[in-house]
Amino acid sequence: MARSKILITDDDRLLQKSLQNVLSEKYDTAVVGTGEAAVDYLKKNETDLVLLDIKLPGIDGIETLKVIRANEFEVAVIMITAYEDIKSVISAMKMGALDYLVKPLDIEELEIIIERSLHHIQMRREIEELRSQMMQEYDISNIVSQSPAMKMALKMVNLVKNSPDTTVLIEGETGTGKEVIAKLIHYGSERIGGPLVTINCGAISSGLVESELFGYEDGTFTGGLKGGKKGKFELAEGGTLFLDEIAEMPLASQVKLLRFLDDKEFYKVGGTEKKQVDVRIIAATNRNLIQCVKEKTFREDLYYRLNVAKITIDPLRKRKEDIFPLVTMFMKKYNIKFGRNFTKIAHEAKQTFLEYPWPGNVRELKNAIERIVLMENDGEIKLPHLWFLDSLATTNELQSFHNPLMLESMDLNEINKNLVQKALTKTGGNKTQAAKLLGISRSSLLYRLKKIEDGTNNSF
Repeated sequence: MARSKILITDDDRLLQKSLQNVLSEKYDTAVVGTGEAAVDYLKKNETDLVLLDIKLPGIDGIETLKVIRANEFEVAVIMITAYEDIKSVISAMKMGALDYLVKPLDIEELEIIIERSLHHIQMRREIEELRSQMMQEYDISNIVSQSPAMKMALKMVNLVKNSPDTTVLIEGETGTGKEVIAKLIHYGSERIGGPLVTINCGAISSGLVESELFGYEDGTFTGGLKGGKKGKFELAEGGTLFLDEIAEMPLASQVKLLRFLDDKEFYKVGGTEKKQVDVRIIAATNRNLIQCVKEKTFREDLYYRLNVAKITIDPLRKRKEDIFPLVTMFMKKYNIKFGRNFTKIAHEAKQTFLEYPWPGNVRELKNAIERIVLMENDGEIKLPHLWFLDSLATTNELQSFHNPLMLESMDLNEINKNLVQKALTKTGGNKTQAAKLLGISRSSLLYRLKKIEDGTNNSF
């Protein structure tokens, strides 16, 4: 592990030497005697921590700290003073100094403060790196949006993310990417420095919703945590709370959520102290909330309070322009993950991609591509690779055979024969996959094929 780098900035040569002797065993150290020299050194050298004397010739330590912050050097700064100059120390701390030491220095205290400050700067760098990764991953330019519907949704995302506290409602079927939209908003806003906390309102029992959201005080429940528990609102302080499947929230909890949206205040379960938090609310649902309001399962006033900015994500079957760009993106992702080299899609497979209704939406498409890239040793997605799609037999091509009007004018044996032939065509002649497609065993398929060949196709 690389050693941390410390810059000692002090004009006292005796102290310079003493500090170097103490610190050089554990850290890489450098010494300068003026504030100007410290700034020049930081411009040219990677540094983790600066020990900065307040009293320096030329610009003093306070002015040097101002320059360090103005240049946005990513370093921890510990101030050193010959006496407890409280006013100067307070000024330094307000400008971002992490701590201070008073001369004559206590070596044990010095080591503790340096370790603590280095840990702080390391954590800050890791957080900044994570933020940078999140900003890149959830950059809106990375989202596939060929269809007009998706372009409109992302236009709304761009508008909403510029507001730090506007409440957002995201509507869309399961698997359309509602949580991705929530992340685009959070990581694209000034709240990126705060947490993104998610709660699935349909995944917890009705009796626990309020304690999960608002937390509870010590002694509220038998077997509860000692000291109580923070709820999702408190955990999301300074960030975003994503309420997934909001339509599943019990009516009693809806009342408390409405009160929070109005006042930004709440009480813990079993508590009497009013809490305030700075949180943006993003809610999502795969149900029609207006219909829920009509059915009296969702409060009308809460619906209008949530519906400040609504983003609708159309199902994949309604935005077919996005299918092949998504397939390409997922192929690249899983090629890297599994060491494959899929680059093309066969014509017959393309037709199936377009005809298949994708009831699981983008999530189902993503899982399908992952499965193909993992299981098939090929460079092209072919029709037989898609045998596992749950609703393949309901594609436009096969659906006509289940149309009641068609059944009136066609012989049942002829229908069954055509179904078998079409299944074999779709699976490239693979009888095992064709049987799975038809929902029968392989032996049953072989039996029926023999009947067709013998011309006795009357035993289906």
